[in-house]
Amino acid sequence: MGNKKSGSSAGLGLFRATGIYVGAILGSGILVLPAIAAREAGPASLLAWAALLVFCTPVALSFAEMSRQEPDAGGIAHFVTRAFGRRASVVAGYLFYFAIPFGAPATAVIGGNYIANALGGGHGTALVAAALLLAAGFASNAVGIRLSSRLQLVLMVLLVALALAVAVAAPFAKAENFEPFAPHGYWAVGGVASLLFFCFAGWEAVTHLAAEFRNPGRDLRRATWLTLVVVGVVYIGVVAASVAVLGPALPKSAVPVADLLEMGLGPLAAPLTAVAAAVLTFGPLNTFIAGASRLGSRLAADGVLPPAMARGGGPGEVPSVSLAVLAGMTFLSFGAAVAGLASMQFQIGAASACFTAVTAFGLAAGTRLLPSGTPAWFGVIVAAGVMLLILLFSGWALAVPALLAAAAVWSGARFLPVPARPLPVLR
Repeated sequence: MGNKKSGSSAGLGLFRATGIYVGAILGSGILVLPAIAAREAGPASLLAWAALLVFCTPVALSFAEMSRQEPDAGGIAHFVTRAFGRRASVVAGYLFYFAIPFGAPATAVIGGNYIANALGGGHGTALVAAALLLAAGFASNAVGIRLSSRLQLVLMVLLVALALAVAVAAPFAKAENFEPFAPHGYWAVGGVASLLFFCFAGWEAVTHLAAEFRNPGRDLRRATWLTLVVVGVVYIGVVAASVAVLGPALPKSAVPVADLLEMGLGPLAAPLTAVAAAVLTFGPLNTFIAGASRLGSRLAADGVLPPAMARGGGPGEVPSVSLAVLAGMTFLSFGAAVAGLASMQFQIGAASACFTAVTAFGLAAGTRLLPSGTPAWFGVIVAAGVMLLILLFSGWALAVPALLAAAAVWSGARFLPVPARPLPVLR
């Protein structure tokens, strides 16, 4: 159970664990979404950011509680096994593992575009930066989760420094920039909340790393709360500063964070924006690759992926074959995007639909695993319902998780001939 490793000196401590968590949640979207949200809902878009932060609390705590009680490299797939049986867990595992080749290239290109913009480069510069970010994410995990977590902790410190740097623009804030507060009405806030949701996704990625924690029973819950605080301070701080300082210019800005930094720091803004883009892109790439590579190893050990991919799946080990397969698929997808065979919009939509489905699946498992009548149980029910609603708005992108689910069902039927009965509720 969760406390088996409490006396071991190996594993991730609280602050490294928090670095991994923060890296999974914060992404490059914060560099552009404040402007898009302000364009759609005006200063009232702040309410959407705050509401999503509140909504993410039961989601985060639900996954932390399940991981705390049963840390396992299978993550959500393991929870689904306990709740619904092994064949159902294959579906959740496939959705997460095969979403990475869609989402990682798109995330890297977004970061590359911002780096190129900060450095005054063109499309070629953006693609080179994106390729380097992808390579860094896989290289970091190839040397092991210990070094990867150290890098993540350093990046978290740099990220907090970015938030402090944005604060230097505070003297330029004006109260009148909050008027009119809701120029498009408060219904627009709901639409913005749907748009912004994926800035808060990523809690499911860390469930695959719970077994790497030194003391999961203690540190998972603490790391979750620390991450919620960091995410809240960075997101709300940056968005509030953007509204208060840039005002009517915010909806028209392509790089609002750079504009803020330029007002407070002048010529230092460009290099800081480049660093911010690298940090906010590498963080989620590093964490999602770490979680997915370990999940691939676990799925291989269960017999639903090639057996060679099971190598290195133990705590503290490097799942080298699974990581190499994931890297191959990801760079093929990146190459297809560069060649114009797959658009970034398609990759982002496909990855988002898969991750939304995985999160909904994991929360549905939580409704059966967490003790009924507890605050966590009520929270996971609400969160699962909202995730299912969001999934229905995925449109054409639903085809990708549907095809992956079909492949998983076929694989489970072929290699798992004896369905396992769901295991007891976690206590």
